[in-house]
Amino acid sequence: MSATTTLSPKAVIFDAYGTLFDVHSVIAAAEQLFPGHGDALSQLWRQKQIEYTQLRTLADAGGDAAHYRPFWDITLDALRFSAKKLQLTLGRSAEKRLMDEYACLSAFPDAVPTLRLLRDSASVSTSATTSGLSPASASRASRAPSSAVGTSGGSRPGLAILSNGNPQMLDVAVKSAGMSGLFDHVLSVDAVHAYKPAPAAYALGTQAFDVLPREIVFVSSNGWDIAGATWFGFTTFWLNRQNAPLEELGVTPHGTGAGMSDLLAFLKTVTSAGRAHTTASRIRHSPGA
Repeated sequence: MSATTTLSPKAVIFDAYGTLFDVHSVIAAAEQLFPGHGDALSQLWRQKQIEYTQLRTLADAGGDAAHYRPFWDITLDALRFSAKKLQLTLGRSAEKRLMDEYACLSAFPDAVPTLRLLRDSASVSTSATTSGLSPASASRASRAPSSAVGTSGGSRPGLAILSNGNPQMLDVAVKSAGMSGLFDHVLSVDAVHAYKPAPAAYALGTQAFDVLPREIVFVSSNGWDIAGATWFGFTTFWLNRQNAPLEELGVTPHGTGAGMSDLLAFLKTVTSAGRAHTTASRIRHSPGA
């Protein structure tokens, strides 16, 4: 854990691929299809997938999105290149199997429990606010989605995914991972036809919650993504699942950890610091202070 911010987070936004979903859960299938090459294929596939998104967005710097293609298409292109590079014969059945595996990637074991914990963090406040209502009103309130700060002034930070994945991919991935109903927003860069780290991609988060960038904690396992998000102005937490070195880009995330438990500790620290800052500010500006 490193530097913190002076504002309590209004939303926590997660990258999807590599952060919530294990992109290398395809290795088992790849190894069955190509014995001795499963890990190499998975690693190169992911590398080229990211490269292709960045190259296409760089080529569209003028803003016309002429080179944009949906993430699913780019994922397929990256798979085909990787197989050729490794001199593997990728038939239609093998290609379909690997793409089907990618559509339903395994969630990291700590992802769903942490998301549920964050999602349910308003339950005590919700019961407290409905306890004085009539039975009918309380029933309606209990059935309604729990409100989030940044959307309707509730008592917990909003939760969202902000991903390069196109909407269809994210819909399947979220459902297959058991994450349905855990997010206030599932945001796809497909809406702006520009891949991360383009500022237009990150701006989807501030627009969704109508808050300042620094009021959002952005979580990603990808060092390049964290660099781009920090430059954009988000409060960033690098979920360094691979124990990778910090990118040499002259930018440092506000927090770093190896797992979701570290993220929870970071959020607690940031929230406490934000409350202390707010209290101190009120004291300074109170009459007679």
